[in-house]
Amino acid sequence: MRLMRVGPVGRERPVLYVDGRHFDLSSLTADIDGEFLAGDGVRRVREATDLPEIDVTGQRVGAPIARPGVVLCVGQNYAAHAAESGAAPPTDPIIFYKAPNTVVGPYDEVLIPRGSTKTDWEVELAVVIGRTVRYLASPADALGHIAGYVLSNDVSERDFQLAVSGGQWSKGKSCETFQPLGPWLVTADEIGDPQALRLRSWVNGEPRQDSSTKDMIFDVAYLIWHLSQYTVLDPGDVINTGTPQGVALSGRFPYLAVGDVMEVEIDGLGRQRNTLRDA
Repeated sequence: MRLMRVGPVGRERPVLYVDGRHFDLSSLTADIDGEFLAGDGVRRVREATDLPEIDVTGQRVGAPIARPGVVLCVGQNYAAHAAESGAAPPTDPIIFYKAPNTVVGPYDEVLIPRGSTKTDWEVELAVVIGRTVRYLASPADALGHIAGYVLSNDVSERDFQLAVSGGQWSKGKSCETFQPLGPWLVTADEIGDPQALRLRSWVNGEPRQDSSTKDMIFDVAYLIWHLSQYTVLDPGDVINTGTPQGVALSGRFPYLAVGDVMEVEIDGLGRQRNTLRDA
């Protein structure tokens, strides 16, 4: 299933997307959020009948999950990206937090922060937690706690992240609008193997990234198990699993400027298109 949220900021309504048709889920839930996922909402949508079909033409598409409790991110999780960043592949996952209020829709404007000269793009596979995750026994237990997957762009400001960070990356990750998500939350059963997905990105129509999740250093199951040893993950929480090579940090491409258009795409998860504006 593909779940989405449609409408103005703060007034999005929950929608089911099936084969180009849209169905209103307001009779089942007020929103697509942690409470919906924890309350077996995915099953209730599957079993629902006579959902009203709606026309969403011209309406804004919001992030497919309402403001998560946390956005946890994994750094340098593709060997080639670690290399282009000038770092050796990590021996343990590099973890940092991104402010939940950075989350925006897949076609919303992204704001270049004041004083920024190094705003960068990062296509990523994001995981949405469906069941509370706490001290899992092994990675084999992890995938059953996933509600679904979502296309993510972990927008970053590299000077904020690296030059003036004091050693913590979140300063360069938590600028407003720096977390486009969507267009859909795709349930785990529809994706199958999360380690066999193609990721791509473009800036102004020119290719930037083109890789596969099979090249992750730490796979999705391992990451969730690893995180569960250090923190509790709640339904609705989002995990960014890392980006492949091909970002501006590599030195091969210019950083983003006002008027640029970022596009990112993952097999089965849709495509985003965000225009850069000045904050």
